[in-house]
Amino acid sequence: MSEDFMKVNDLTTFTRKANLKVKVVEKGESRDVVSNKGGSTYTVADALVADETGCVILSLWGEDIKKFEVGDVIEIKNGYVKPFRGSIRLNIGRYGEAEKMDEDIPNVNTENNVSERT
Repeated sequence: MSEDFMKVNDLTTFTRKANLKVKVVEKGESRDVVSNKGGSTYTVADALVADETGCVILSLWGEDIKKFEVGDVIEIKNGYVKPFRGSIRLNIGRYGEAEKMDEDIPNVNTENNVSERT
């Protein structure tokens, strides 16, 4: 079964089942957030990821924060997009997967930030 990979520029506000290959361009500091449902505390960090068509903010949760660093190419399977505080965010989620790939995306486009779409 072949995977259909989309490009960052094709992401929309409620994209589901997103399969992408992206490069980590920036990675922010991790922070703790408290869930509105149940009050549990989670750790999250924002990473800017890109391909040749654009860039988007990827929310990294828990163990995924340590798995990926700036310069890594990540293959995301079954990710999703949702709005958060006026911008869209790419998420791996509990049903998605992300793994570091042994390849490069030499030319990334950071001018077309699709996170600014709402």
